[in-house]
Amino acid sequence: HVQLVESGGGSVQVGGSLRLSCVGSGFSWRKNCMGWFRQAPGKEREGIASIYTGSGSAYYADSVKGRFTISQDNAKNTVYLQMNSLKPEDSAMYYCAAGGAFACGTELLASDFPYWGQGTQVTVS
Repeated sequence: HVQLVESGGGSVQVGGSLRLSCVGSGFSWRKNCMGWFRQAPGKEREGIASIYTGSGSAYYADSVKGRFTISQDNAKNTVYLQMNSLKPEDSAMYYCAAGGAFACGTELLASDFPYWGQGTQVTVS
């Protein structure tokens, strides 16, 4: 069965950095869209970054553009989210998600991703 396991969350000071990892299994890694979403208490789930595993083409939401970098290691079926210059408003539960290639469009929609990890908490203070 499909499994996505995130790691790397934690507490960090304002301006600090964290790197999240997401290891996927149970599905063909190639030519899929891997996305990162986040959800803070009382807020809607926000799609912040995606990468098409076939080409490495990436997308970023305006809220994280220039600060976060998504990358992949196809040999390890892993996608990363490097988060720099963290702000208190970045505090949220971060989720990794997998979907078909079409999910990597100009907008990240949670409904386009059928597979989700359990989430990892990021707290910036």
